[in-house]
Amino acid sequence: MRRAGIATAAAFFAILIVVLGWAIPPRAAIISTDRLGPESGEPVVHYLDRARTSLQGTDSDSHWALLSFTEAITADRIPEFGGGLRISEIDYHVAVDRVATPIIAIGVPEGDAVAVASVKSAAAQMESTPTYDDRSTRVKNLVAARLRAGCACVVGVVLQAPLSKLRTLATHPGTRVVEALPADASAAVFAVSPLLPEQVDSAGPIPDDGPVPDN
Repeated sequence: MRRAGIATAAAFFAILIVVLGWAIPPRAAIISTDRLGPESGEPVVHYLDRARTSLQGTDSDSHWALLSFTEAITADRIPEFGGGLRISEIDYHVAVDRVATPIIAIGVPEGDAVAVASVKSAAAQMESTPTYDDRSTRVKNLVAARLRAGCACVVGVVLQAPLSKLRTLATHPGTRVVEALPADASAAVFAVSPLLPEQVDSAGPIPDDGPVPDN
């Protein structure tokens, strides 16, 4: 009798698991190919055309978008371009002739003050980055020092707004291009790679064969 009871209970739980599995299917893994910014090696003229095309449309939904600048700006100028829009990420890059330096992405909550202060977070992130040889150590120290000094190093801003406002932003003096994702793109589930001001012909890697300045 005991074995029969155990068998009956086991069968019941097996049926229950099947029913629950059908009624509450497992969540699908999030897979996204969304990207803001040029592909590596993409001709700049192609990216500019592609980005401008992304702003076409008549829907009134908010879209995640990437603002790239004609010339890098200082962090205190971010509100000038943000125009009260929701900013979620600031991208920093310290440009040094023929020296590869990283793009530092800093996520920010809503508000102009935190966006402006993000340059301090960028410097701190760089200071905590491990290095592996003398050159990388010198690059790290150089980038961190320039960020601490408030360099004009903001090269990209990720923000959210309707297409009509993004089109207006695209005409702002100093804006090189604005690229928007489809309205159904998930927040924080897309890659970002700003178009750097010094990338004129293609979005290829920066040469890394020049001397690293002391400051």
